[in-house]
Amino acid sequence: MSQDRVRNQLMSIFESLLSHFGPRHWWPAESPLEVIFGCILTQNVAWKNVEQAISNLKARNLIDIKSMLAVDNDELAELIRPARYYNQKAAALKNICCFILENYDGSLSELFKLEIAELRKQLLKLKGVGKETADSIILYAAEKPIFVVDTYTKRIFSRLGFLPHDIDYDEVQNFFTCSLPAEPYLYNEYHALIDALGHNICKSRNPYCSKCPLSAQCKKYAEV
Repeated sequence: MSQDRVRNQLMSIFESLLSHFGPRHWWPAESPLEVIFGCILTQNVAWKNVEQAISNLKARNLIDIKSMLAVDNDELAELIRPARYYNQKAAALKNICCFILENYDGSLSELFKLEIAELRKQLLKLKGVGKETADSIILYAAEKPIFVVDTYTKRIFSRLGFLPHDIDYDEVQNFFTCSLPAEPYLYNEYHALIDALGHNICKSRNPYCSKCPLSAQCKKYAEV
């Protein structure tokens, strides 16, 4: 399949999802630092749990690098308990704050001056920051064009016939990066729309195929 045809198909899917779900307004946060904290807290948990954890942090004025580093570890863990894995995530929050303070004098704007590849490399060195988290920080906090991949992305695009089931993260990301324009808005909205489809309709078991805006293009639906 030619690159132009793939691009056109992916853009058609994007438009169908956007028409069905509407703009998703990601990332819901008041500052880039809040986005970073949210990216860490949302690992393996529903967003409603993250919202409660973020609300707890705000109530203690902890959406701040120095304040985050000063708070007691046990108190921090208790504040973010709704986000699960609270001890590990508390450590990850402090790790990234320490990294920003020690290497960039606490300035996110200085950190975000790095080119995407170097920024990603630096973030991936931090304990508690994996590829999806690093890429979410780059896309939603730094507003740089990198395509975020999650379980929904693999599930949906394997069912649509674009990708094999056993493809790894970097291969999926490379597929989208090579097929779509490198535009922060497009990558932002596309990932958010994929999340909406995977969460609400294209479930791992018993997907609601008859309600899916992509059913006409879906190989799995054709098999049902």
